[in-house]
Amino acid sequence: MSNEHDDKASEERRAKLRKAGVAVGVGSAAIVAALLYASKVKKKPRNG
Repeated sequence: MSNEHDDKASEERRAKLRKAGVAVGVGSAAIVAALLYASKVKKKPRNG
């Protein structure tokens, strides 16, 4: 195998890992936002 092929393969691998990392980050942010929203909804003051 040539060195160029290895470089291209590692670049593709890095791109896939970056996309996966971004997806995990977005998913985590969505979960945190949902939990914060749920906790806000539960804490409605009961007047009367």
